[in-house]
Amino acid sequence: MTTVVTPRPSGLPDAPSARAGTPPAGPPPAATRTRSRLAARRRRNALLWALLLAGPNVALILVFVYRPLLESLYLSTLQWNLGSPAARFVGLGNYVEWFTAPTTGRIVTTTLVFTVTTVGGAMVLGLGLALLLNRRLRGRGVARTVAFAPYVLSGFAVGILWLFMFDPRYGLVQELLGWVGLDSPAWYTARPWPLVMVIVVYLWKNLGYVALIYLAGLQAVPQDLRDAAALDGASPARTLRSIVLPLLTPTTFFLLVTMMLASLQSFDIIKAMTQGGPLGSTTTLMYSIYEESFVNGRAGYASAVATVLFLVLLAVTAVQMRYVQRKVHYA
Repeated sequence: MTTVVTPRPSGLPDAPSARAGTPPAGPPPAATRTRSRLAARRRRNALLWALLLAGPNVALILVFVYRPLLESLYLSTLQWNLGSPAARFVGLGNYVEWFTAPTTGRIVTTTLVFTVTTVGGAMVLGLGLALLLNRRLRGRGVARTVAFAPYVLSGFAVGILWLFMFDPRYGLVQELLGWVGLDSPAWYTARPWPLVMVIVVYLWKNLGYVALIYLAGLQAVPQDLRDAAALDGASPARTLRSIVLPLLTPTTFFLLVTMMLASLQSFDIIKAMTQGGPLGSTTTLMYSIYEESFVNGRAGYASAVATVLFLVLLAVTAVQMRYVQRKVHYA
């Protein structure tokens, strides 16, 4: 078979080798290059502004939060007393000692009781106070100020003040109980009254904060929803249960997280009123860290307890963010 090759006439352009419709390869247009340079410049400027604005805060967090945390983790593996020039590496020995100590169960139980009662009591009483302060009452602004005032006071000063009020012989509480024919308990010496005393003072100090946050949430509830429920014949209790409380779940979640973390780290009121006594009946995890480090001088052991408290706080926050947040209804 013979193949005939037809010669291309001279002067005609070669056929394009690329597919029809494909732009010819070559350098990008000047407008595209300009846009790319502008986009890169904007990204650099945004990065520089981010470093300028957030850099100091990030540096402070690294220096004053994460660095002490890492040093505490390292100290928890040492047997070291405050003021001693030498330290001995013991690995997990401090943790084993804490978990096997006879006082650990009592400290954990006290911490659990204190946290549950203060957080639960503050949430319930704070919501009730917020509902009361949300009404149109005469002197409502003054009442809100008075309710919030204890929160801004020093915890140590509050504890000293309430010590005189709880005095079994001359205190105000003794006088009030005497009016109804009751004797004052031994608030300072007999269990469980020291822990009850500390819980009452902690609730009094933080109740205004919880009420203020709940009050802001109540004022954000749309009034038309309440009016519609009233037109449908819903009672105030039914309106509160079916409309107001579901819309307050973001506020409740925020208060639950913040109040629980604050209760687990409470120290000043316990130090001022009971100093962990009597016989350790008001010693919490936070106060035991102070006692072991600055009273007993066992810095390594105290760092191990601080690490345990950090893990507890981390676990509590993770559980709340994982499970409790599912029931939060965001508008």
